[in-house]
Amino acid sequence: MAPALLILGFFLVYPIVNTIYLSFLDAKSEVFVGFSNYVFALTTKPMLIAFRNNLLWLVIFTAFTVSLGLIFAVIFDRVRYEPIVKSIIFLPMAISFVGAGVIWKFIYAYRPAGEPQIGVLNAILNNFGIEPVGWLVNKSTNNFALIAVGIWIWVGFCMVILSAAYKGIPKELLEAARVDGANELQVFWRITIPSMAPTIGVVTTTMIINVLKVFDIVYVMTNGQFDTEVIANRMYKEMFQFHNFGRASAIAVILLLLIIPMMIINVRRFKRQEKM
Repeated sequence: MAPALLILGFFLVYPIVNTIYLSFLDAKSEVFVGFSNYVFALTTKPMLIAFRNNLLWLVIFTAFTVSLGLIFAVIFDRVRYEPIVKSIIFLPMAISFVGAGVIWKFIYAYRPAGEPQIGVLNAILNNFGIEPVGWLVNKSTNNFALIAVGIWIWVGFCMVILSAAYKGIPKELLEAARVDGANELQVFWRITIPSMAPTIGVVTTTMIINVLKVFDIVYVMTNGQFDTEVIANRMYKEMFQFHNFGRASAIAVILLLLIIPMMIINVRRFKRQEKM
């Protein structure tokens, strides 16, 4: 086990310990500043906006990806061309997150009313006589527009995992419920969901971990402007734009602390499944 432990320690344990150490130093990692970097990360306006947006992502993104993935897994299981339909839904996962951000940036493109609209959404609105919307610059819509891109990418992943769990439910169980007089909605709520509960839990915690680390979409589409900042993007800015290694390390540690509980839940769930 020594080689594996050595590699794990060098690539995982050492960076974590070093990041924690740097979080207590100043911008140039020369002077000890105590918890001032953490005070900055937990009290300043840009960071509070980032925390708020991450919470918004956490609620909306997780709810829609898991619920839509579950619905698609059940509905398209009965479609004649199931592999083709599911492949189309899963296709965004084959695109890099940066590529997806660029694609949707063009879709959301905005020009003032009266000018030709090059963005797909605003072109559609313009054809119906509706004023174009600044999807990425309007603070009432931009965060939701970014979250929609994340949902578009990840719902296919959730569908594939949940579809595998759905196919593992004994068909005799579902047929017995229908014979006993249960309608499709009752079968879904009382048979399908309880049978898939462990998988739904794993997918949910996985989506929570992913959404806490969300970076690519925000960086490519807005770079945190117009109150769309998220924790990971702010960490990147502090490190590579402002060259403040202490603050960036403190934000990284906070992000790690937010993710660890979800990882622990997943590990415990896997252990329970192995015992079963």
